[in-house]
Amino acid sequence: MNRLTGEGKFVTNLVNPLQQVSQLPIPVGVLGFGGLGQAAAKVLAPKQQIQWVVAADQKGFAVDPSGLDVQRAIATYQTQGSLGYLEPEGTLSTQSIADLIQQSQNVAGFFLALPNLPNTFMASVAQQFIEIGWQGVLIDAIKRTSAVEQLVDLGSQLAAAGITYITGCGATPGLLTAAAALAAQSYAEVHQVKITFGVGIANWDAYRATIREDIAHLPGYDVETARAMTDAEVEALLDKTQGILSLEDMEHADDVILEMAGICGRDRVTVGGVVDTRHPQKPLSTNVQVTGRTFEGKISTHTFTLGDETSMAANVCGPAFGYLKAGILLHQQGLCGLLTSAQVMPQFVS
Repeated sequence: MNRLTGEGKFVTNLVNPLQQVSQLPIPVGVLGFGGLGQAAAKVLAPKQQIQWVVAADQKGFAVDPSGLDVQRAIATYQTQGSLGYLEPEGTLSTQSIADLIQQSQNVAGFFLALPNLPNTFMASVAQQFIEIGWQGVLIDAIKRTSAVEQLVDLGSQLAAAGITYITGCGATPGLLTAAAALAAQSYAEVHQVKITFGVGIANWDAYRATIREDIAHLPGYDVETARAMTDAEVEALLDKTQGILSLEDMEHADDVILEMAGICGRDRVTVGGVVDTRHPQKPLSTNVQVTGRTFEGKISTHTFTLGDETSMAANVCGPAFGYLKAGILLHQQGLCGLLTSAQVMPQFVS
């Protein structure tokens, strides 16, 4: 089997890989069922090419080879606190991820819609897939540079295990990082990549883990202090800021991802934005600006702006499943190892 090495060297043996996805729908799973996991399930519901068949949260998991019912799953989680109570598909478990992996040998890929708290968590989940012997595709919407670097260290193990892992597949890193990689092609040299995001949610409660990760980027906070905060402490902080989190010069994995793709050094990438935790409208338009020098010696800036009507969930989950489909195509060709959202073109899932 030809594979990607841990360093991401590409093996070019693709011959019309789209023909390989002939048995539809493709069974996929979601790990994590907070706000992002539930949004992922809703995005999957109308899809014809891939089917949601397994999911896990902290206290349990659910399995249905014919497809999980999104409305029943979300209702059960919101009223009882775990998919383990879903009847008859659910199972309560104190090691839900490991137990679910054991029952998921026929699942083609997983979206790891998990909070990366602590900062080592995503790498530890990947290690579980490796140790259990599961083979397939994993994608994440990870944020921090240091978390992606831990996955880079696992690259050779992922390749040897027969796992295709694509990291940074949300909005940023993800959609905006890929747009930056494409925009960079106009230039002989990229001088700066500036990503600015605006996020609006009606209630922080719906995305608790995501908001805690954002708080960890504020001055005076880190991953561990944000993780240790009670809900009351989070609410008190948001009361002080009128629900607004203003984030600058974040430790965001767009930098290492663009560096790995050879676009520019990480010191030329900046990420920041504003999160409004009390209103669904975006406080500002999400965009990426790529400034560089053309071969004629001219300095120019490309700007790619997301529509204000698209939610955080739409801009994270849509690309995530596009990357999952792309990963499945690569895996079917025997290409395994670690890749990033700047190295793979996502495939639209219909």
